Amino acid sequence: MSDDLQRPVLAIEGLSVRLPRGSDRAFAVKDVTLAVMPRETLCIVGESGSGKSVIAQSIMGLLPRPLTHAGGSIRLDDESIVDASSRRLRSLRGSRMAMIFQEPMTALNPMMTIGRQIEEVLQVHTDLSSAEREAQVLSAIADVNLPDAALLYHAYPHELSGGQRQRAMIAAALVLAPAVLIADEPTTALDVTTQAQILKLLKDIQRRHGTAIVFITHDIGVVADIADRVAVMRQGELLEEGATRTVLTEPRHPYTRMLIGSVPGLTPRRVETQAAQEIAISIDNLGKTYRPTSLFGAKRTVDALKQVSFDIRRGETFGIVGESGSGKSTLARCIVRLVDPSAGEIRLGAAELAHAAGEQLRCERRRVQIVFQDPYRSLNPRRTVGQTIVECPMNYSVPAAAAWKRAAELMRLVGLEPAALSRYPHEFSGGQRQRISIARALAVEPELLIADEAVSALDVSVQAQVLALLDDIRKCLNLAILFITHDLRVAAQVCDRVAVMHRGSIVESGLTETVFSSPQHPYTRTLLDAAPGKGWTFGTHGAVQGPV
Repeated sequence: MSDDLQRPVLAIEGLSVRLPRGSDRAFAVKDVTLAVMPRETLCIVGESGSGKSVIAQSIMGLLPRPLTHAGGSIRLDDESIVDASSRRLRSLRGSRMAMIFQEPMTALNPMMTIGRQIEEVLQVHTDLSSAEREAQVLSAIADVNLPDAALLYHAYPHELSGGQRQRAMIAAALVLAPAVLIADEPTTALDVTTQAQILKLLKDIQRRHGTAIVFITHDIGVVADIADRVAVMRQGELLEEGATRTVLTEPRHPYTRMLIGSVPGLTPRRVETQAAQEIAISIDNLGKTYRPTSLFGAKRTVDALKQVSFDIRRGETFGIVGESGSGKSTLARCIVRLVDPSAGEIRLGAAELAHAAGEQLRCERRRVQIVFQDPYRSLNPRRTVGQTIVECPMNYSVPAAAAWKRAAELMRLVGLEPAALSRYPHEFSGGQRQRISIARALAVEPELLIADEAVSALDVSVQAQVLALLDDIRKCLNLAILFITHDLRVAAQVCDRVAVMHRGSIVESGLTETVFSSPQHPYTRTLLDAAPGKGWTFGTHGAVQGPV
């Protein structure tokens, strides 16, 4: 092996980053030592607040102003990053080190074409002519397996899908073949099949160019698929680090074992045998067609839902799985009548919701409540938690005293103290805010609870807690739950029955155990094959490699 391959391309020794005064701890990162070799992928894993992104920002010289470097060194090919001037850091970014961010739509300039944004890297760091830059950009676009490079060169970010935008950002990061690529949660917001494609793309590019990759994630399944080595972070401290197989199968630290044990399995739970209960809601041939009009008056038709039919019984969790654009969220919004369906029926007991209007719709709406993906955006930051929970019952003429008493009971039900009713949403963690959103949805005692990607934005351990809470509430209240997700592992753990949606239609449905063990539709098989960490079984004592 050559000396270049034996020497780390990136070396971090004793890195400490101080938090501003008044924070709940002194350091965002404390005394962290890591190294990455050429052609190696190091995954830094941990929950929100563990310091993962702060390490990435430190490497790039992009620490936000309240945070300060308090000690240690970062060396890129034996050159100090900590001591580098702003001018030198600008020179290194793009040419020797590059970063892929979690959300490409916020990282890309909406006013510039994709080609122009990638070309900007070449314009800053090279003396190539305009024609040479364009040729290299087209080559970079093709290198990340984007179709029709010439067309995408002139496209704007909003004209691309999420996966295409992420590939465009990877092309911009790799156009100068940097020695180190930092990927900060680059697949968290992507569908399972797109995620698998991006992970494979990164590995292919790494093999071709010898790139060292620092991959930041909280998804243990992704770690199992892509990492050569893994470092586990918690509250700014490095708890353990080593070869991926060793850390996953023989975790030393209790926190690592907790993270691994919190990963949902792909083996569905067995449905409890019980007497058939009454149908809570019945969906019959539901359709939704959009007919947007262009600036020039031309009309086009988009069938977001096509003849969707199913029913959910009381005490049952019915799952809807599929990728973005499959119609999952449109279905949820039609059921709660945030969107008017174009065809079909929604029967809630004796009531018909699809065509209800006025006072009838208002009265029936309380029977169906929804929990959204992002609790911070769905809670009013100007209102206390208590005001948020009692608002809906009081709108339905529940006396204030009874509404506040119910709010205190619901806080206990979701595992929070009633004293927290006087606090505001920003004073809670993400998992606590989602618990509050669940309490708000239960305040009017609905018959159907819709969870629309309700745990996809949460850390794996918090996700496990919220899923357990939803299951306890289902049993306690004999509640019907419509659980919408693109995460097959989550669906396997919480859903009694599941329906697979693709391009507005249900292509397969049945008992979760049956659909997952014997998928009949090619699309279902594609989703299952793309699940991260498919070749691993995760448990509280570590992971086992082999068939799930």
